[in-house]
Parts: sequence; structure tokens; C-alpha cells
Amino acid sequence: MEPMEENVPLRSYSTFRIGGPASYFAEARSVGELQALISSWFPRPLLIVGKGSNCLFDDRGFDGLVILNKIAHCVMQEGTISVGAGFSFSLLGAQTARKGYAGLEFASGIPGSVGGAIFMNAGANGQETKETLMRVEVVTKEGKLRTFHREELRFAYRYSSFQENDCIIVGATFALTKAPEARQKQLGFIRYRTETQPYDDPSIGCVFRNPPGKSAGSMIEICGLKGARIGGAIVSEKHANFIVNRGDARAEDVLALMAHVEKVVFEKQGILLEREIRYIPYRLM
Repeated sequence: MEPMEENVPLRSYSTFRIGGPASYFAEARSVGELQALISSWFPRPLLIVGKGSNCLFDDRGFDGLVILNKIAHCVMQEGTISVGAGFSFSLLGAQTARKGYAGLEFASGIPGSVGGAIFMNAGANGQETKETLMRVEVVTKEGKLRTFHREELRFAYRYSSFQENDCIIVGATFALTKAPEARQKQLGFIRYRTETQPYDDPSIGCVFRNPPGKSAGSMIEICGLKGARIGGAIVSEKHANFIVNRGDARAEDVLALMAHVEKVVFEKQGILLEREIRYIPYRLM
């Protein structure tokens, strides 16, 4: 197990490249390492991160221990794949499609970890993570290892029951089906994303959830908010539901810009947008 470090900049662990230092920081490459860290630290403030693709860290950082989940085993058997929570969700989609398996093609291009995808029930192109999920392995706040089967869990649009408990996702098993066309479908998703989303700029993906039957990005664009800027945070000119960091953005800039977008969309279209990203405060309540 790597030694615990102090005052580690969280911007290095966020696709947004924003965030102050974590008071303490450690990596966990196995379930045993994660359990040891939790048991030694609990009940003090604790945060688990993966790819940092959906987290806006506070400018002051995090007053507690941040554990980077690097549990990244990956074992494929006929029709199933078992994978660690720290494994790249995008890579998982690409690898399974390359081997001729369907079910996770949509994951290709989603810049999060497997654990993060389950936590948020990530989705794209009409598919969601829950659809091929068989079971999830977790570590409880007491450090116990437990397995949940799909039917024991609740999922909805960008929601899982893990958002309401203290369980830490460490691994999952997905059910896949043989499909020769999977690779071409996956490559099509990649082409579409690179053409329509700001992949060259630091961001954390879509900022707002789509209201029922509507596109948050289209609503923001209709309101003339593409290019709106506060500090170093800018509403992307390529996709209006992305806020990008032009190099010097702070969390306070992003929060202010999100609030501005919400206000304008509500005033012009009567709909209050719901945030999809997770803001991580300096101190947990």
C-alpha cells in the first residue's frame, strides 16, 4: 500500500483540472488496501474518487482523506465480464466491443470509472449502465465486503441507490451478448462524441440533467448562452451542456456560471435545470 500523502492538489485528479489540496491522500489498488485505509481512518471525513470526471472539487480542497480507487482488475468469461471499480468505463466499452460483445458500446468515450458509472447510472445514446449490470461488490463504511445483485438495487435517470448509502463500490459484473456489429457501433459512438462534444477542453461532461422529453443542451443554446463566461469557466461553443475550463477556472467560477445558466433558462423557458455534476465541498456536512 502506498503511503498516505498530505496536501495533494485535487486538480490533478479531476478532468476539470480544478480543485485545491486534499488534507490527506492515498491510493487503493486492492480491496484489502481499501479496507485497511477505511478502518484506520473511519469515522473522520472520507472521499473516494475514480477518474474525477463528474466531481467539481472546492477551491480550498477537501478537509479529510481522499482515496483514489485504482482497483482495476478485468476478467472476461463467456457472456460476462468482472471488473474493478477503478477500471476505465470508456476502455471497458471499447475492449468488450472489440471482442465482439454488445451491451457496453455506449460506455466508449464516457471519461469515468466503472464505479462512477454505476454510482451515477451513466448513460448515452439511449442506454444506461444498469441495463447489463448483474451484481456489484462494495465495501461498507465499517470495512465489510458485500455483494448486491441487480434486483436489490434501485436505478433511475442518473441515479443509483449508492447515492443514498455509505457503500463504496469496488467491483462489478456485467452480462454481455455476442454481436459482430458491436465494434462498428462503438466506433460510431466515438465519432459522434468527438464531433459534437468539447473533448479537447477540460470539463466534467454534461453539467445538467435533461428534463423529461427535452435536451438541456438545446435549451441552454436557445437561450443564447453558448460562450457565456465567468472567470475561466465558459459554456462550450460546441455543446451548450458542457462548461469548460480555459486554463484558470476556479470552482467558484463554475458554480457562479451554473447558477447564471439556471437563472436564464428558468426566466426564458420556465424550467429549473437540475445539476448532474457533484460539487465536493471543503468540509462534508
